[in-house]
Amino acid sequence: MEKDNLHNLRQIIAQHAARMMAEEGISDFAYAKKKASKQMHIHNHTMLPSNVEIEAELKLYNALFLSDAQPIHLAILRQDALTTMQLLEKFNPHLTGAVLDGTAGFGTETHIHVFADSLKEIEMFLLNQQIPFETNEKSYRMLNDGKRDKKGADRKKVPVFSLETESSQIKISVFDVDDIRTSAKHAVDGRNAQRANIEVVKQLLTKNTNNPLI
Repeated sequence: MEKDNLHNLRQIIAQHAARMMAEEGISDFAYAKKKASKQMHIHNHTMLPSNVEIEAELKLYNALFLSDAQPIHLAILRQDALTTMQLLEKFNPHLTGAVLDGTAGFGTETHIHVFADSLKEIEMFLLNQQIPFETNEKSYRMLNDGKRDKKGADRKKVPVFSLETESSQIKISVFDVDDIRTSAKHAVDGRNAQRANIEVVKQLLTKNTNNPLI
């Protein structure tokens, strides 16, 4: 009975976290579950659901409550992503994250990886295009064999440019050119994160599907 109660509680927390991710645009699983547990006055971290459980509830929430609006919004985000990727084509842009896998909610950030010899290349390009931006950093866990790594291993900080469009906020992470051969770790299950190039994003929009083709 106690085991069933724990499972039910984990599911409720996962559902609450998923709802916030869908409606509030939260993209960080750890932050979503922490906020959900705090609102529910749960302080035992052993009761928190896994990222996989939250993602499953997020997909279910989108299907049940946002089946009409979410696909339309997702298409808008993907079109914005494609426009940005075409602008940055010389830097081998790849879409990743929730906008690629189809779980993006309202307010979800769009994540694009680009690959350049230097940060200055991207900065000068955006300045020459008169595109306003803000800069920051993001820490990624990098994989090169498709396997899970140990917590905290192989972390890499990369510069991030933030752009604003009418419909979305776009985060452009700048990797070294050689990093295209490796992959950042997926936040949900620890496997290699999927990336989609311009042609794949075009196909996603043409076919109007939520499933990445790579």
